[in-house]
Amino acid sequence: MNEPFRDPRLPLPDRIADLRDRLTPEEKIGLLHQYQAPIERLGVEAFRTGTEALHGLAWLGPATVFPQAIGLASTWDPDLVRRVGEATGDEVLAFHHKDPSGAGRNVWAPVVNPLRDPRWGRNEEGYSEDPWLTGVMAAAYASGLRGSDPRILKTAPTLKHFLGYNNETDRCVTSSNLPPRVLHEYELPAYRPALEQGAAVAVMPSYNLVNGRPAHLSPLIGEVLRGWAPDDILVVSDAYAPGNLTGLQAYYDDDAEAYAHAIRAGLDSFTQDDDRTEATLGHIRRALERGLLTEADVDAAVRHALSIRFRLGEFDPATPYDDITEAVVNCPEHQALAREAARRSIVLLENDGILPLSGVRRVAVIGQLGDTLMEDWYSGTLPYAVTARAGIAERCETVFCEAVDRISFSVENGQESGYSGHVVADPGGGPLAVGTEPDLFDLFDWGGGSYALRAVTTGRYLSIGEDGVLVNDQPGPNGWEVRQTFRMEDRPRGTVALRHISTGRYIGLAAPDPGADGHQPGAGTDDGASRGVFRGVFRLVDDADRAVWLGMEVVASGAENAAALAATADVAIVVVGDHPLVNGRETEDRLDIALPPAQEAVVRAVREANPRTVMVISSGYPMAWTAEGLPAVLWSSHGGQEYGHALADVLFGDADPEGRLTQTWYRSACELPDLLDYDIIAADATYQYYRGMPLHPFGHGLSYTTFDYSGLTVTVDDGGSGEGGTGADGTGGGGTGGGGAVTVSATVTNTGSRPGVEVVQLYTHQQRSRVKQPLRRLRGFTKVRLAPGESETVTWTVDVRELAFWDVTRDRFVVEDAPHKVMVGRSARDIRLCAPFHVSGERIPPRGARTGPIPAVNHDEYDGVTLVDAAKVSGDAVRSAVDGAWILFREVDLGSGAAACAIEATSTEGGVLTLRLDDPLYGQAAATFPVPRAGRYDLDRVRAVLAEAHGVHDLYLVFENAGITVSRLAFEPVEGGA
Repeated sequence: MNEPFRDPRLPLPDRIADLRDRLTPEEKIGLLHQYQAPIERLGVEAFRTGTEALHGLAWLGPATVFPQAIGLASTWDPDLVRRVGEATGDEVLAFHHKDPSGAGRNVWAPVVNPLRDPRWGRNEEGYSEDPWLTGVMAAAYASGLRGSDPRILKTAPTLKHFLGYNNETDRCVTSSNLPPRVLHEYELPAYRPALEQGAAVAVMPSYNLVNGRPAHLSPLIGEVLRGWAPDDILVVSDAYAPGNLTGLQAYYDDDAEAYAHAIRAGLDSFTQDDDRTEATLGHIRRALERGLLTEADVDAAVRHALSIRFRLGEFDPATPYDDITEAVVNCPEHQALAREAARRSIVLLENDGILPLSGVRRVAVIGQLGDTLMEDWYSGTLPYAVTARAGIAERCETVFCEAVDRISFSVENGQESGYSGHVVADPGGGPLAVGTEPDLFDLFDWGGGSYALRAVTTGRYLSIGEDGVLVNDQPGPNGWEVRQTFRMEDRPRGTVALRHISTGRYIGLAAPDPGADGHQPGAGTDDGASRGVFRGVFRLVDDADRAVWLGMEVVASGAENAAALAATADVAIVVVGDHPLVNGRETEDRLDIALPPAQEAVVRAVREANPRTVMVISSGYPMAWTAEGLPAVLWSSHGGQEYGHALADVLFGDADPEGRLTQTWYRSACELPDLLDYDIIAADATYQYYRGMPLHPFGHGLSYTTFDYSGLTVTVDDGGSGEGGTGADGTGGGGTGGGGAVTVSATVTNTGSRPGVEVVQLYTHQQRSRVKQPLRRLRGFTKVRLAPGESETVTWTVDVRELAFWDVTRDRFVVEDAPHKVMVGRSARDIRLCAPFHVSGERIPPRGARTGPIPAVNHDEYDGVTLVDAAKVSGDAVRSAVDGAWILFREVDLGSGAAACAIEATSTEGGVLTLRLDDPLYGQAAATFPVPRAGRYDLDRVRAVLAEAHGVHDLYLVFENAGITVSRLAFEPVEGGA
């Protein structure tokens, strides 16, 4: 074939246009689904978006499993993260070459949601609570995935999830309130680097709403994201999210209208109904027929879809990646990289000198995670597993204790159903029964009241089958709907009832359906006859009163066994943490961040039995504990297949611990704001604004050596003052016309006796401002490797425009004329050097009341309001959630006086607004505005004459009633006034 679209010598836009123009309208529509239809007459093959590869290729069989994303970021090593992305991209391509339909080249990674709250169920998928560091790591990983060829993509990385997505609880119906400063300074910057650098070429919107509008309909897709990217980007929906527009979110009345608005907002590919495309494509056809979409709208989406395919080299005669085969999957080089990544991700949180271990002959490895590796939802299948126990056992004599309670259950109220006795496991993994001789079960505490039970006789976990019957046939908690976890609720006489977490139903006891499984009540089984097994069936019941009461006897204490074993060893290593699929994961947030109680009890018991105890935490989120006096504590994310080797490398001092925290570790969940409070500025959240004393600060991590900091120098070339430039998210001008830079240098010296690695961190703080500024903000870091006595001078150059913040008075970024402080140190709270500097920027004047309408969302402070959509397509507004809510506009210049104020407002119930000067309760009431009852989006202009008001005032707009929506205010001058 010699069609122009197949000629790689032609400009890419021309090739795309040539192919698009050859397509029929029906063929174009067929490209707007996750499963793009083949076009046989043109030799265009089928194409599918969406291969999961968050920290290695996932879901398609054994492949190299690297540390979780939060662990990769903890290396503070972008080049390493890039190499992991590169290896992952190779393995994606190897699977694709083997099975093109099973492994597509559009990769759904990385996750760039800033980790605002550690209770988020998907915390392990992100990189950091800092948006700049998130952007650095996301760009690095995406760069590796896309490959090094400047023209042809190895894979097509997709940033997810846009925007304001940090809660699983009711994620499809909750709205994330993002005031302008939070949007522009915190949320948006995480997405920019990977797009601007061309490392990521696609974006996935999130399930939630943002300021009342579904994220899949966000005007920011077109207004911001596409403007950053040098080429077309593909916007793919999250799975089944388009259906929410008329379903859970009920934002539009019918699918054709909803899908039309999604395409016009920027959505190019619908991930809906799996590979069943008929319904989705039918909605798009009807939208065209009804005039809700134009052919130009469809052509734009088709161009975006085709652009990715062309850049993947699909229509070229050859690509640089054609020779990649399945030989790269889990190859020795990738195994070594997995070990390196895991080793460099380990963070030494505390150490009294016990580490690194030396002269150790016998180590006790203890804990639920001591001899197992966990796969999270987006992990690949482990090709092999080097556990902590296995890695340490290669170094010295190792003894092991899982340290879980071994229990038995007796049926205490079974007479009501005709059965009594003990709970017995079926040797074949079938339904649990009632017998005269008890079976034993191991009890795993995963925190938050979540427990899993493993039958000792079978080694399999208790689970609820599809028929609601309690069986023991699972290898552990697993699957999208985890059916292997339970809560224990107290009942009379010291008994408990088991409540199944996934369904919320209880375990009851009843006779089986006669003949259902070939057993009659009381008949027993061949395997269980000696135990007097009766076939009473444990199954789910809806009513708590029908739950069976179980007496629980601890036959062997996990803590006591652990302590006894620890006393026989030179050192005890207690490995604790979370299960990635339990008590926090996709669809489920955590209620707490505390170490599971039973696991902490084991730590305490072991520490008392052996003072030489090291606690090793393996978790996908920051944890808190209360045990004191621990000689050493290490943390890593779930570290992938080489975790045990990496841990041993650090424990025994083969490598200096290089990891540093990318999140604040709080002492308790009580220190966190509400999970749905996205306003980090008002809530004093993340390391930038948090005023308390954390358990461990952002950036923290110890070394086996010591470092001295000296010789701080700061020079400022602010390029002159003025307006213009590019802001931190590219949507507005900075405050310095000529740009300019701040150059910071410091010298770091290894003052210890061992080689070591230090992550030297640079923070700044603006000391005077019109607005609340971060207490500290990361501006740069450098990782240095120093021999004993060796020094290195590190230098950073920070563009002055990066010191800008979003000015709500003028809807743009501003660099203020203000004093700043530079801070250099080992963490956000361990600052070794600091110095002042001054930036000559703008002075923000009072708001001009008569310079134009003031958007209500551009307030300075608020109380009792939420942010909502002013209209379905675009625009934000403010809505009162309670009576007496208010918003503040600070320093509004009314000049010599304003005659009137007009407010665009609506209320479904009617209400009253009051404009007060200088105080929301006692300030002079300048005007009152009755708001008539109207539809939710029927904003109307309500006007009132102002009482005498002139000069500069803080203006409070008080919502006397809940449910009033305001979009903007406009002031009218006194006739003849200045």
